[in-house]
Amino acid sequence: MSSEATEARPETAVRPGPAGPSGEPAPDRADFVRLTDPFRKELLAHCYRMVGSVHDAEDLVQETYLRAWRSFDGFEGRSSLRFWLYRVATNACLASLEHRSRRLLPSGLGAPSEDPEQRLVVAGRDVSWVQPLPDTVLSTMAADPAAVVASRGSFRLALIAALQYLPARQRVVLLMREVLGWPAAEVAELLGTSTAAVNSALQRARAQLERVGPIEDEVEEPDEPRRRALLEQYVAAFERADIPALLRLLRADVTLEMPPNVTWFAGRDAVLRFMSTRILTAPGAHRLLGTTANGQPALAAYRRGPDGWHHAHALQLLTFSGDRIGGILAFLDGELFDTFGLPPRLAPARTRALR
Repeated sequence: MSSEATEARPETAVRPGPAGPSGEPAPDRADFVRLTDPFRKELLAHCYRMVGSVHDAEDLVQETYLRAWRSFDGFEGRSSLRFWLYRVATNACLASLEHRSRRLLPSGLGAPSEDPEQRLVVAGRDVSWVQPLPDTVLSTMAADPAAVVASRGSFRLALIAALQYLPARQRVVLLMREVLGWPAAEVAELLGTSTAAVNSALQRARAQLERVGPIEDEVEEPDEPRRRALLEQYVAAFERADIPALLRLLRADVTLEMPPNVTWFAGRDAVLRFMSTRILTAPGAHRLLGTTANGQPALAAYRRGPDGWHHAHALQLLTFSGDRIGGILAFLDGELFDTFGLPPRLAPARTRALR
């Protein structure tokens, strides 16, 4: 797991505002916004890694800033403002996780289906799913492009799902130490514990992650030109409902997951049987728009309706392995299109000859 470049943490002097009713200096709104707003994106990334949901993370960032504003007059600059905000955000995440179940992917609920023609099973309301994160967060989180690239591995959706298996405080320790690169002493101060306890929690978190999660170094991706070519070939095959072309693009052990469906498939034969009978039934039935999520290629899939328009259907995240596609994770969640800034529907395209 790669570490993000951390910013320098200078002591922050805060100019007090006008006196409040009690005679104590009141926090100055302009100062608060100016000093804290630059940290908003990285706090969103931190909360997302903690809870596995972009919507929950956004709510937690709002809660963080509300808590920070209320106690801003008590911030005396003994630590950096960044450290103080991370403490507030982490406490908000820990409080939230006390009352929420672990977020999952379908593969975390059971074995793959052996019958692509069976009825899909939709999860009950008691199941919460890991959600994808728009890459716009990564691109605006740091001014240094190298830091953005280095951090992408820590946003991989498979890793975010694996993190959900860790106890909340172990999750904090692992993220602070392995991703953000904070010293054990600072993590201990943030959590109100000892350095020895932090080191012990880190060892346990690493061991658990090795059991349930992917190892970033084992993700064998093609180089950028080959990846771009594979993506273009996949889009063309999907839009044309060309099953033989998809056969050449998918690994033999490819997986297909479709939250909120519990049912998922593993193996090229099962995946293609499902696609050919349930999804890719006619050329032109789907259109795909490219985007990115969690540092991975993603595609917004639109399905043609009776009105001739293509309507938002699924957000697909693709995982490349070697020179083929090893995983397709399709989120059947229309709200994600708005989160990613994608249109809800596409106008009928001009008729094109299918070659």
